[in-house]
Amino acid sequence: MTTALATTEFSPEPDNIVSPENVLKNVFGYGEFRDGQGEVIHHVCNGGDALVLLPTGGGKSLCYQIPALVRDGTAIVVSPLISLMQDQVEQLKALGVKADYLNSTLDAEAQANINDALIAGKLDLLYVSPERLMQYSFQQLLNRAEIALFAIDEAHCVSHWGHDFRQDYRALGKIKSRFSHIPVIGLTATADTATQADILNQLTLHEPLVYKGSFDRPNIRYRVMSKYKAFDQVVSYVKQQEGSGIIYCNSRAKVDDLRDKLFRLGFRCAAYHAGMDSDERELVQRQFLNDKIDIVVATVAFGMGINKSNVRYVVHHDVPRSVESYYQETGRAGRDGLESEALLLFDEKDAARVRQWIEQGESGDRNHIELQKFAAMEAFSEAQTCRRQVLLNYFSQFSDSACGNCDICLDPPKMVDGLVIAQKALSCILRLSQQASSQYVIDVLRGKQLRRLQEAGHHQLSTYGIGKDKSDSYWHNILNQLVHKGLIRVDITAHASLRLTEASRPVLKGEVPVQLAVPRLEFKPDKKAKQANANYDRTLFTRLKHLRKVLAEENEVPPYVVFSDATLVDMACKLPVTRNTLLEVSGVGQTKLERYGDAFIKLIDDYISRND
Repeated sequence: MTTALATTEFSPEPDNIVSPENVLKNVFGYGEFRDGQGEVIHHVCNGGDALVLLPTGGGKSLCYQIPALVRDGTAIVVSPLISLMQDQVEQLKALGVKADYLNSTLDAEAQANINDALIAGKLDLLYVSPERLMQYSFQQLLNRAEIALFAIDEAHCVSHWGHDFRQDYRALGKIKSRFSHIPVIGLTATADTATQADILNQLTLHEPLVYKGSFDRPNIRYRVMSKYKAFDQVVSYVKQQEGSGIIYCNSRAKVDDLRDKLFRLGFRCAAYHAGMDSDERELVQRQFLNDKIDIVVATVAFGMGINKSNVRYVVHHDVPRSVESYYQETGRAGRDGLESEALLLFDEKDAARVRQWIEQGESGDRNHIELQKFAAMEAFSEAQTCRRQVLLNYFSQFSDSACGNCDICLDPPKMVDGLVIAQKALSCILRLSQQASSQYVIDVLRGKQLRRLQEAGHHQLSTYGIGKDKSDSYWHNILNQLVHKGLIRVDITAHASLRLTEASRPVLKGEVPVQLAVPRLEFKPDKKAKQANANYDRTLFTRLKHLRKVLAEENEVPPYVVFSDATLVDMACKLPVTRNTLLEVSGVGQTKLERYGDAFIKLIDDYISRND
C-alpha cells in the first residue's frame, strides 16, 4: 500500500513551459504534433471544451497532459481503473511531471498528503475515479484548489449507447455546471455516431471542439480464422510470434484451462480474470509490464489499465460482444506504431451463445442495443471485403480503398458482378418502407411462409420470394457487404431497421456497377503474411533492449517507461552518439536524456566502433 506522496527531482523547469510546442519537445520528446493534436491542445490551453476521438496509441493523453502543464493549476483526470491511473502516473513521473492519483489503494496518510499537495498547487495532474470526483467532500476540496482542467478519459462510459456504459460515469455531466469556468475535455478511442452524440449531450460541454481522428491502425493486421481446433490453432499461432501477446477468452474457466495447457508446453504465460484476488491480478500485470511473462490469457477485465506499448499480437479465442470492444481490445497491440497483429477465432456456435447471453441479460432498450452491436460484430467476422474498411465504416469513416494488410486483402475472395443481387436486396428494403430488420428482409426475399409476413401483407410484395434460391446465411452475408459498402445503414435506434443511403439510388437505377464477394460460408486458415524487413540494425536493437531492461530494473520501473520499442528502433536507425543527436530521436525529452541518455549513447558509440 502506498503511504507517501512521491515526487521527482527532474521536474520541468518553468522557463521551458512556454508553449505547447515546448512542452511537447522538452517533456515528451516529440518534434511535432500529430494531425489534429495541436488544434485540440491549443483550444484547451485557451480554456475551451473538447471531445477527442482517437485510436489507442493515437496520442489522446497528450491532448490533456500538455494543457495541464501549460495552464495554471492542477488537471483533474477521471480514469475508470486503478491500474490505468498507476501506469499513467508512473510514466509521467519518469518524465519529470508532478503527477499522482487518489484511490482505494492509498492509506489515510497518503491521501491526506495528496490532498494537501493539491491545495498547495504542487501537482500538475491528479488522477481520480468518477465516484471520487462526484463526492461532495472532494468537490469542496477542489473549491480550495486551482484547477487547470477536467479530463474525462474513456468518455464512452458515460453513454447509454456505448459498449461499456457505467452508471458512475453518468453523473459526470454535473461537473460542467458546478465548475463552469474550467475547461472539460472528454476522450475516447471507441465511439460510434450515436455514442458520440450522447457523450456531448451527457457531458454538457460548452461550444466544444470535436476532433475525430482516423480510427485506422495501419500497423495492425486483422485476421479472422474459422475456429475448428481452437487450442491447436492458438499454439500454432503463438509459436510464430515474437514479443508479448494477449489472448482473450469469454469465461474464467476457458482462461484457466488455456493458460494451464500453454504453461505445460513451456510458454511463459499467466491467467488474469475477476475470479483472482487483487494481489494475484496485480502480480500478473506487473510481470507482463516488466517482460517477465510473454502471454496473458485473460477475460476482457484485462487490458484497459495496461499501458504497455510493445504488445505485438492480440488473439480473441471467442468473439467479442461488439465492434467497439473488439477495436478497443485489438488496439492494445502495437501502441508503439510497430508491426502487430490481431487474430479472431470465430464460429457460429460461439455467436449463438453470445446472443443467448445478451437475450438473457438486461431487458429493454439496453438489451436491444447490445444485440444490434453484436450483430455488427458478427458482420465484421463474416466479412468478405477488406476488414479495415469494415471497421472504419462502422465508425462512419468510409473508405473506398482496401488496406492490403488484412486476411481478406492478402487472400482475396472471388469477386463477381453483384448489381442484380444488390438491387434485389435494396428493392426489398425499400418496399418494406425501410422499417424492417435484416432477418425480416431475408424472410421476404426467401418467400418464407410466416404468419407475420402474411398478416402484414408482405407476401404480396413484388420482392417476395425473389431470393428463395439462396440460404439465410448467404443473404446475411450479402446484406453485410452492402452495409460495408455504404449502400445500407443499420439504425440501432429504430429496432435495427435497414435504411438505404444516398449511394443506393444509382444502384437501384442500374447506373453504377456493384462488385460483391462470392460468400465464403466456410473459413480457411490464412498463411502468415510475410513481414517486411525492418530498416534498422536488429543486433543493435537487441542490445538496446537489454540495456533498457537493466536500467528499468535499477529504477524499479517497467522497461517501456524507460523508452518504448519505437524509440529504440529510431535509435537503431539514427545511431545518435551525442546528446544533441539523441534529442532528435522520437520519444527522447530533456528528463529522459538526463536520466538515461549517456548510457544509450555509450552503447551505440561502442557498437559503431566495434563494427567499423
